[in-house]
Amino acid sequence: VRQCVEKYFTQLNGHDSSGLYDLVLAEVEKPLLETALKYADFNQSKAAKLLGISRSTLRKKLEQYGIH
Repeated sequence: VRQCVEKYFTQLNGHDSSGLYDLVLAEVEKPLLETALKYADFNQSKAAKLLGISRSTLRKKLEQYGIH
């Protein structure tokens, strides 16, 4: 992750940027949720427990990323 962020800063070449936090989270969170769901055989309760979040939080995040 550190190398990717450093590469991103290098590619900015002095230009300003914003929203890096959300960009990184979106890149990591969606595949994390998808993989956890698959591991839990698409059982949302099991996936939420695995991730350490509530089922309602998981459902909200699935909706946010369009994961069904």
